[in-house]
Amino acid sequence: MLYHLLYPLSETVSAFNVFRYLTFRSVGAALTALLIAFLLGPILIQIMRDRKLGQTIREDTPDRHQAKSGTPTFGGLLILLALLLSTLLWSEWNGPYMWIVLGVTLGFGLVGFADDYEKTINRNPQGIRARTKLGVQVAIAGVAALAIWSLPGFDAEISVPFFKDFHPSIGVLYLPLIVFVVVGTSNAVNLTDGLDGLALGPVLTTSVVIGVFSYAVGNSVISAYLGTKYIAGAGTLAIVCASMIGAGLGFLWFNTYPASVFMGDTGALAIGGALGTIACIIRQEVVLAVAGGIFVVETVSVIVQVISFKLTGRRVFRMAPIHHHYEQLGWPEPQIIVRFWIISVILALVALSLLKLR
Repeated sequence: MLYHLLYPLSETVSAFNVFRYLTFRSVGAALTALLIAFLLGPILIQIMRDRKLGQTIREDTPDRHQAKSGTPTFGGLLILLALLLSTLLWSEWNGPYMWIVLGVTLGFGLVGFADDYEKTINRNPQGIRARTKLGVQVAIAGVAALAIWSLPGFDAEISVPFFKDFHPSIGVLYLPLIVFVVVGTSNAVNLTDGLDGLALGPVLTTSVVIGVFSYAVGNSVISAYLGTKYIAGAGTLAIVCASMIGAGLGFLWFNTYPASVFMGDTGALAIGGALGTIACIIRQEVVLAVAGGIFVVETVSVIVQVISFKLTGRRVFRMAPIHHHYEQLGWPEPQIIVRFWIISVILALVALSLLKLR
């Protein structure tokens, strides 16, 4: 919005020319989202405490988690507010990509809100039925996939790391791929959100990577130099990623161990869906898998655990997702969190190197 209001004034006041630069607006978006989170965080937490909107802890979690019962949830609302307001404030409104991403973010956030409501208000630790939640997610992602498919110039080409100018087209199969990536990333982030601040670390590092790639593929000169696929208008998604970084950092202030508030499914499903959607728009699904490797490992650990138990009656891990396995081994919660964050930083650096390794 600021771009449309202030950039035209640059003809008379040259200082307003800075609003044409994505880098400037991305920094502004990150700082704005951070400020919103800082200002609204204490107010939202106090409201949740007054209304006793505390988390009901499931019985199939480590014993130490039972002490967290009653911690305010619905904290994802803070992330959503900061992310949406900051993005709308600093982005250009005349492109389709931002609206598609925000639509998925809001849609998945509403699904998460319904699940948190069931857990918190109705005191049902299981939340809404898994099939219902998954079905709505698939429907939202399907609408987003069709919207992306219908955009002028869409060619269903995937970018493959290590190969310049190699972008194989998979045709109509790109539609189920988008649904799989968006829904998978959303639920992977949700699975990772099992310890105080654990999911936000890899969310922040992955957002940096996806933001950098969005800027690169949206710039014709940079994309040509790096050998990445050029997608006109995709650069504005860097602002969405920057808003996510600011909102995530602001929320982490309150969510770090010991957490004063949980983001719940409202936040986890929303930001996971946003990351997956952006990765599909810029055709960097492989980069998302690398940068978000923690999410992949967490999800695979659950799949392996379920398959192993059903086929052999034995568990590979003491408890899944894998962060609970390390808890059962006696690792302190802060140690698990920080080590997973360190791994996330390493994976982010590897993913960023794929810009040049072609």
